[in-house]
Amino acid sequence: MARRIGKLLSKNTALFICDMQEKFRPTIMFYPQIINVASRLLGSAQALEMPVIVTEQYPKGLGPTVSELDVSQHKVFPKTCFSMIVPDVASELEKHGDIKSIVLCGIEAHACVQQTVFDLMEKNYDVHVVVDACSSRSMVDRMFAFQRMKEVGAHLTTSESILLGLLKDAAHPKFKQVQKFIMESAPDSGLLDSHSGTPV
Repeated sequence: MARRIGKLLSKNTALFICDMQEKFRPTIMFYPQIINVASRLLGSAQALEMPVIVTEQYPKGLGPTVSELDVSQHKVFPKTCFSMIVPDVASELEKHGDIKSIVLCGIEAHACVQQTVFDLMEKNYDVHVVVDACSSRSMVDRMFAFQRMKEVGAHLTTSESILLGLLKDAAHPKFKQVQKFIMESAPDSGLLDSHSGTPV
């Protein structure tokens, strides 16, 4: 079977934002940086008119999506299941029958993000996990989750790589709108060893 190369087209790609909620703020590693990058992805997805699907894990107890992410114009799906692919989300995806690729960010990498990857892969979506927009309470959980998701066929990538991949050309009519989100490099979120510059 031919290996998927993960080519992106904005017209058949959706952004998934997984459980970026207020109550997680004190405990998630590099949460401010993860929120910053997720905001870049959200703004770019809106500029490119991509579907955006947002979930919240038990919002009654864990609160709403963080205020830095304005998801007011998108459907927000409450859930208790760890995977984002609950029936209402699956139905929403079916309404966008042309969607082939999912750009995924959020928390926690080893729990809800990872289980979402498994479910999307089973449904034959191309899944792009944005590593500088996913985290966990533990760096060990975070890094081994990335390894596990890569093993099952998800594409591990960065926010800037994703956005340039969606644009493909500086002549893209929305280039200027998206460019503003990558003019400044994404903040460091602990993915590289600070001394050697190699992956942790």
